[in-house]
Amino acid sequence: MSIKTLPAATRPREKLLALGAQALADEELLALLLRTGVKGQGVLELASAVLVQCKGWAGLLSADANKLAGIKGLGPAKRAELGAVLEIARRAVAQQLADVPVFDQPALAKQFVALQLGALGHEVFAVLFLDNQHRLLEHEEMFRGTLSHTSVYPREVARRALELNSAAVIFAHNHPSGAAEPSRADELLTQSLKAALQLVDVRVLDHLVVGRGEVVSFAERGLL
Repeated sequence: MSIKTLPAATRPREKLLALGAQALADEELLALLLRTGVKGQGVLELASAVLVQCKGWAGLLSADANKLAGIKGLGPAKRAELGAVLEIARRAVAQQLADVPVFDQPALAKQFVALQLGALGHEVFAVLFLDNQHRLLEHEEMFRGTLSHTSVYPREVARRALELNSAAVIFAHNHPSGAAEPSRADELLTQSLKAALQLVDVRVLDHLVVGRGEVVSFAERGLL
């Protein structure tokens, strides 16, 4: 069904302006971004199909360029717009982490690393470097690996923490397989990194493991 055939009050744009964005269904919100459908498929149908293929907003916002390119109906212009929305979301969360201590917003740190790492097809080990009030200084991908292994060097993490005058860190890495459950190797790595950083007086606040739609916290599990 074309949006033009809907009663004016039920069209996504008019509905948003009258009732607020929270009144729109998921496919209506996405339809506003996509703006047009494709041959044989209206924009609302396209939006619904995209959300189904991506398994909802979390999957869409963490989808990489290759995945988006494989979705029928998402041409370069639409992919660029979705990519811009994702980057806006990343920067908005990063700004909030820079403005408030991460322990004041623990869910925000999880949201941030999920946006950064959730869609990657290869394993990445990242570090959130924090100041003495536990606000975000920098987020950096320190090491990259294969689907099953990443080589992480504690001395490199300690060196970078000193360069940034960081007082504390949060580690984050993804499991491209999808399961966020920490492995024994993850636990041993965390302890090795924690010992190295203690030598330079940098606290390890957490280690976040990112899977598909889930982030597991070492601190919440009592693994630190």
